[in-house]
Amino acid sequence: MDLSIILLSFNTRQLLDECLASIYDNTKNISFEVIVVDNASVDQSREMIKRKYPEVLMIANRTNLGYSAGNNLGIKKAQGRYLLFLNSDTQTVGNALKVMVEFSDNHPEFGILGPKIVNPDKTPQRSIGSFYSLPRVVLAMLGLERLGFGRKTQEEIGQVDWVCGAAIMVKREVFNKIGLWDENLFMYMEEVELCYRAKKNSITTAFLPEAVIVHKERGSSKEGKKGAVINIYKGLLYFYKLYRPVREYNFLRFVLKTKALILENTGRITGNTYLYKTYGQALELFQ
Repeated sequence: MDLSIILLSFNTRQLLDECLASIYDNTKNISFEVIVVDNASVDQSREMIKRKYPEVLMIANRTNLGYSAGNNLGIKKAQGRYLLFLNSDTQTVGNALKVMVEFSDNHPEFGILGPKIVNPDKTPQRSIGSFYSLPRVVLAMLGLERLGFGRKTQEEIGQVDWVCGAAIMVKREVFNKIGLWDENLFMYMEEVELCYRAKKNSITTAFLPEAVIVHKERGSSKEGKKGAVINIYKGLLYFYKLYRPVREYNFLRFVLKTKALILENTGRITGNTYLYKTYGQALELFQ
């Protein structure tokens, strides 16, 4: 089989329906299977799949295992030469998945591949990035990623450090060589860690703008902005502790803690409940 498409879902019935419909309507001339890993949804997602997409292999979890652990269950069931991990808030454009498979067949030097990811209005999302050196972390903490510092898009095919986990295709042998997704990461930073681990093992990542995926950003996440902040903090700290020198890890802790202190106090002074609660919880990571 050419491609195994692994979809995580957590209470995203409508989005999942639209994603599955786009896959089956648009994907032609390759052999593929779809595996949905349902992370304990209670919104009739499972019933919808059984009724409308009986060909889908569904893994029904009793609890929400998060991105990495959920995808790893899908990998263990997958039969494809390539494994495509899609968020349930995505839709394929044209025969994008065939384009990705053919490109990978013709470019065996790449082990990981990301498509061009766009918003519903077709404007591009910043779906590729450079690994988070300390200067880039500081820029990200200042909100400058929005201006293209460390995270960007491009119109050319090329090698990149990492691609967005909302739509990422990995050769099966990559997992055989470097191991599965790191289950210490629940949500956010998983794709950065995987691509970094791949690079350490001489496996390169590529970006393919000819393949286009629509992404309703954060549509599949029920964590909200608060959950995103906490999980990004956790992911950065974990990544640095695992891969970077102690002095860099300690400096990162200082930067993240300082930002959390400033914003928590700003929330207290201004009465902004979101800032106060979110960054108060973030400060607990440093106790």
